[in-house]
Amino acid sequence: MIAYLKGIFTELTPTAVIIECSGVGYHVSISLSTYTALSSQKEGKVLITEIIREDAHLLFGFATQDEQELFRHLMSVSGVGPNTARIILSSYPPHELNSIITLGQIEPLKAIKGIGLKTAQRILVDLRGKLPPMEQVEQSEGTKAKPSKAHPVQSLDTTTPQEAISALKMLGYPEAAAQKVVRQLIATTPTIRVEELIKQSLKLL
Repeated sequence: MIAYLKGIFTELTPTAVIIECSGVGYHVSISLSTYTALSSQKEGKVLITEIIREDAHLLFGFATQDEQELFRHLMSVSGVGPNTARIILSSYPPHELNSIITLGQIEPLKAIKGIGLKTAQRILVDLRGKLPPMEQVEQSEGTKAKPSKAHPVQSLDTTTPQEAISALKMLGYPEAAAQKVVRQLIATTPTIRVEELIKQSLKLL
């Protein structure tokens, strides 16, 4: 099993990063929290959780161990698959999600697209009391990277509606619905950052 990948980030989007290690590029699915942590880097270390199926070999990456542990805990809940777990982690930063579960707050979970009452209840029942407290940190020591002048990362510094729409499609939402919500948010807040645009869209879809 792959524990982590350390290399150059040749491509970075809100839903995935391609990490080049010794000439091999690995496509790694990520959440918005990890995207935010990696967006200022050009190379570094990403923690990996592998999911091997008959028809696919999937890699999910995390900037911090806290987020990776939350992902694994969410995956242990019946009815929560890897994509749903990633959507949950994209909706709330790890420390906030930890607090929501620890305090038994069902409404924030129900507000996430695809999480109904029963699934939200299962998450709270199955995980409450199992999650260790965590500090609100931007990035763990293990994911800090040294600056590099080569291989510019293909990420965006300004709001791009198409980038948000593409990310929402990758998360499983219909393009027409994603376009409608993104346009509404852009109209009301033209300067919104792409990460926040996607987070707000997830709450409205």
